[in-house]
Amino acid sequence: MPSQSHPEGSGLPETATDATERIFELEEEVHQLKEAVTSHAVVDQAIGMIVAWARVTPDQGWSVLREVSQHTNIKLRNIAEMIIIWGRNGELPPEIRAQLEDTLDRYGPTRLP
Repeated sequence: MPSQSHPEGSGLPETATDATERIFELEEEVHQLKEAVTSHAVVDQAIGMIVAWARVTPDQGWSVLREVSQHTNIKLRNIAEMIIIWGRNGELPPEIRAQLEDTLDRYGPTRLP
C-alpha cells in the first residue's frame, strides 16, 4: 500500500496523528465559516432595517452600524442582533437607541419609530 505524503510535499508519510489533527483543523475552519455566514446575514438584515427606517443608503447603513458599535464598545454583530430584535418587539436598550439616533443625525434628520 503506497504511503500518503504530507500536503507540504515533504515526502514524509502522513501519520494517523497528522490526519487527526488536520481533521480537527478542518472542523474548526468549517465552524468559523458557518459563524461568518450567520454573522453576515444578521448584519445585512440590520443594515436593511436601518436603510428602511432612516432612509439612508446601504453604505451609510453599514457606517451607522459600525459607528454605533465603536461608540458603545459592543461588537457589531451584537448591535445588529439588537436592532433586529428591536424590529420584532420594539425594544432597544436606551443607550443603544441614543447612540443610534445620534449617529443617524449625522446623515440627516431622521425619526426612528
